[in-house]
Amino acid sequence: MENFLLFLFLAIGSNNFSGPLPSELGSLVNLEEIYIDSSGVSGEIPSTFANLRNMQIMWAYDCSLSGKIPDFIGNWTKLTSLRFGGNSFEGPIPSSFSNLSSLVTLQITDINSVSSSLDFIKNMKNLTDLSLRNALINGSIPSNIGEYKSLQTLDLSFNNLTGQIPSALFSVDSLTHLFLGNNGLSGTLPQQKAVYLKNIDLSYNYLSGTFPSWVTTGSQQLNLVANNFTFDSSNISILPGLNCLQRNFPCNKNAPRYSSFAIKCGGEEMKVDSIVYEADSYDLGGASFIVLDTQKWAISDAGLFSDGQFNTHVQNTGSQVTGTPTPKLYQSSRQSPGSLRYYGLGLENGPYNVSLSFAETVFGDQGSQTWTSLGRRVFDIYIQGTLQLKDFDISKEAGGARKAITKKFNANVSENYLEIHLFWAGKGTCCIPDQGSYGPLVSALSVIPDFKPTVGIAHKKNQTALIVGIAVALGISGLILIFLTFYMRTKRHNDDAEVHLSLFMK
Repeated sequence: MENFLLFLFLAIGSNNFSGPLPSELGSLVNLEEIYIDSSGVSGEIPSTFANLRNMQIMWAYDCSLSGKIPDFIGNWTKLTSLRFGGNSFEGPIPSSFSNLSSLVTLQITDINSVSSSLDFIKNMKNLTDLSLRNALINGSIPSNIGEYKSLQTLDLSFNNLTGQIPSALFSVDSLTHLFLGNNGLSGTLPQQKAVYLKNIDLSYNYLSGTFPSWVTTGSQQLNLVANNFTFDSSNISILPGLNCLQRNFPCNKNAPRYSSFAIKCGGEEMKVDSIVYEADSYDLGGASFIVLDTQKWAISDAGLFSDGQFNTHVQNTGSQVTGTPTPKLYQSSRQSPGSLRYYGLGLENGPYNVSLSFAETVFGDQGSQTWTSLGRRVFDIYIQGTLQLKDFDISKEAGGARKAITKKFNANVSENYLEIHLFWAGKGTCCIPDQGSYGPLVSALSVIPDFKPTVGIAHKKNQTALIVGIAVALGISGLILIFLTFYMRTKRHNDDAEVHLSLFMK
């Protein structure tokens, strides 16, 4: 046991262990790094871990750890990197964390029950990466956030933040990735130039007014979906289509134009039976959206793959997918590191049938003995804001990798738009076979009315009009032919009569 006490590094990630962490690990007082991500362990972190005061790096992702985050971690003052995500931890985040002034990376996501404020980060001025995504954070963003001069990535999305965005936030020269989507932030955007920011997600807040001048530079990816901005002739062309994706989804509202749509996610247009899947081969980034020129459907994507991996969120593969008569439909997919939304716009109100098509084409078959078979993709599926499937695992549901599966749902459209949301809640493996192999992945989707539509069927009307036109034309041609036949017969009869009369007269 004395030899074990000299351990400085322990990694048990990407395994199939079960049960709690051994309390004996707390005896490894010299331990500096521990990695237990996707290991299968569960239960609370043992109290004996309080002895690990030399700890510098701790990762615990995608496990079934539960209970409260231990207060004693605040005594690990040498800690530089702490990552908790995809567990079942309860809040609040301990106030003792304010002692962790050496932290460079802090990622705590997916907290249950009790909320926390941001008071505990007050002494963490060395942070470069702060991610508290979906962690029940409330209150406001600290007004002194501009003092965090080393901060490069700030992700506070999917929380309960309120108030305005501090102007000082946009003056942090090192900040390149900012994610504040899905909160209750309000007010107008700060006027300061966001010259260093590459990705800015402020979607699903209550921001209003018009845009500051720095928005027009186009030097950053910017997602402002689902806010309350004002649009007029001066700014409607700055971020094309954004006016359709505000909180009330105003385009064609109360005057619907469509009653169905289908998308080939991450690929080119293709037809399967009577359904035409429209192309979706757009190169989206960490905070971006696309609205079709027809205003028929749109995409919103937010999130950043670990360590900046995967510049494109389109997953292309030539893998042969089984369990389907149309394997080509599954050979490309759209992938996201966090939150992927598809919208149907200008839809006629009523009940719809939603079909989502999946195939896991990144990992190996979980029944094999290969390294890639340990990969697991887990995410949640929401339709119209309602959770439909939690912890959805494509391979598990389909019975293996590269096997097609379609999940069907019922949805009701009452305000002329439909939202399909695929959300990564920190679960599943992160780095098999490569860094960034996680998050929602979808191959195709279709939305079909479960009622007799009155709009969006122009092609049928045109076809009917064509058939009627042909019938009318044939009818007229027939009448002309009958008239000519009658005329010729009458003329011939009259001619014969004249001949007979002339002979008689002679």
